[in-house]
Amino acid sequence: MKILITGITGFVGSHMADYILASQPGVVIHGLARWRSPMDNVKHIPPEKLNIHYGDLHDLSSLITLMKELNPDIIFHLAAQSYVLTSFKAPVDTLQTNIIGTTNLLEAVRITGIDPVIHICSSSEVYGQVKPEEVPITEECPLRPASPYAVGKVGEDMIAFQYWTSYGIKTIRTRMFTHTGPRRGEVFALSSFAKQVAAIEAGLQPPVVKVGNLDSVRTWADVRDAVKAYWLLVNKCPPGEVYNIGGVETMTIREMLDMLLKLSKVKEIKIEVDPARLRPSDVTLQIPCTDKFTRATGWKPEIKFEKTVQDTLNYWRASYL
Repeated sequence: MKILITGITGFVGSHMADYILASQPGVVIHGLARWRSPMDNVKHIPPEKLNIHYGDLHDLSSLITLMKELNPDIIFHLAAQSYVLTSFKAPVDTLQTNIIGTTNLLEAVRITGIDPVIHICSSSEVYGQVKPEEVPITEECPLRPASPYAVGKVGEDMIAFQYWTSYGIKTIRTRMFTHTGPRRGEVFALSSFAKQVAAIEAGLQPPVVKVGNLDSVRTWADVRDAVKAYWLLVNKCPPGEVYNIGGVETMTIREMLDMLLKLSKVKEIKIEVDPARLRPSDVTLQIPCTDKFTRATGWKPEIKFEKTVQDTLNYWRASYL
């Protein structure tokens, strides 16, 4: 079996590769990466176990060439411009990458006539600011995107459904709620806070953690549980469907930060709101209903969020050694 992971050098993509290599013997992993993509997240994987192919979601010809060459059985489409705050500063690039890039990928599949199962990674951000009576959020909740990133994910989500409806291309969509862990980019909440705490412990910055909105409510999952869910998705779920996936531990970002600070070796750390970290419009209530996915696959998260926090802090501590 041949697997193609777009965005393999990123946060989720690298964990997806780790999970498949550890649990699925005989599977051959191929990854799509841009020539300038940092390889830090996959440098621990032996080169003979990972086949990197250079191309770009913006370049349809490179994707057509790749599909002809590989003819993969499964595609995990994880590449994206994934940071909400950046999408406000670079909306066109965000939309180009997430909508047009996904369309290029699906067009390459259509043009070459191959027949893979394709996981399209949408996002819980498509639901926007839900009403209290709409919690927990089901797949039927209206889409109210509140950022260019969310608009891009709505487009990605819908174009995947359209290619299934029009051409029978076997897309399955996920709307993953907040997931984090080691290797998460430093601009995301837990990873940003953990990096700052690790820098404080190493004596590299004053004992102050810069934050954004701490009152948003999130249901947290570990990335290592998320990739197990994605594997079950492509093996057990029918094409054309969409599934919410998420954790079971709900708390505010403030409570998450408190959990992190209790693990710090430095006990006197101040919190300071940085206006640059505040979004023009925010989504403050994200609690998923994952019943549909659980019924289809039997999946449930196994990693406690405290371990996720500890492992993320240790990841950043190791970067300062």
